Amino acid sequence: MTNFIRASVVQTCTAAYSLTDTLDRLERLTVLAKERDGSQLAVFPEAFIGGYPKMSTFGAVVGERSAQGRDEFLRYYKAAIELPSPALERIKKVSRETGVFLVVGIIERDGGTLYCTAIFVDPNQGFVGKHRKLMPTASERLIWGQGGPDTLPVIEAQFASSKAEETGVSAKLSATICWENYMPLLRTFYYSKGTQIYCAPTVDARPAWQHTMTHIALEGRCFVLSACQFAQEKDYPAEHPVADVSARNPETVMIAGGSVIISPLGKVLAGPLLEGEGVLTAELDLDDIARGKFDLDVVGHYARNDIFHLETTGA
Repeated sequence: MTNFIRASVVQTCTAAYSLTDTLDRLERLTVLAKERDGSQLAVFPEAFIGGYPKMSTFGAVVGERSAQGRDEFLRYYKAAIELPSPALERIKKVSRETGVFLVVGIIERDGGTLYCTAIFVDPNQGFVGKHRKLMPTASERLIWGQGGPDTLPVIEAQFASSKAEETGVSAKLSATICWENYMPLLRTFYYSKGTQIYCAPTVDARPAWQHTMTHIALEGRCFVLSACQFAQEKDYPAEHPVADVSARNPETVMIAGGSVIISPLGKVLAGPLLEGEGVLTAELDLDDIARGKFDLDVVGHYARNDIFHLETTGA
């Protein structure tokens, strides 16, 4: 019996804070991943729906906020989506019609607060879970709330077999967003829950990010799927802040990509994609997880539970 699935990371970006255009982009790229590559799973970047406001200050300095900054936040707030919402229904429809399990980075609006969230959407069961970023990084704390222990799911997904005589494959999925991946205890928590496909939506396009993704794959003996945004000035509203206002150029890169798929033994299976929008796909042999844990299981035989103990409150 085979134990393979085909999985993709989608490198793209928000369409100038337009929800309709961004959802159209999600559908187009999911269809591409399915029809061209036979994907059963597709991971989209951090803040794909709602947008990542690169270079925005929202008119804030210590002790002061400007009226213009409040208006900028209002526009960003309106670009976010609620759960449930018509936007979620559209995502569920795309998943259902393509048969692709989706992990999508969104900006979630809940009351008066925004969260950087990853949602899990199953072709058959619909919306099955979400993870809110526990610790927004640096200035992100101005615009996003903190996630809590109630949104740390490890989702067991079922994937149909390509062979009629076989029943299909199940795999455990988690999502860890951008610099959360530098939180050792969060990684350990997901390892302890048996994550097999470790999804890492991000906007971190630094070359150093590739080392982080390889380290996590080796440490957790899991597949790492990192989807990063690739965005240019033209992908933002015309008046969006840029590094050099005097040299505005619609082709200037704001977020440079670097999406990648890595095996449990640190082999790069696809990518990194370092320029432009695109879809990377790889075949994941889930038996490679056990092969890797033969000599390293950081929450099993390679742990020292007599010395170290992980305790998670409320999860």
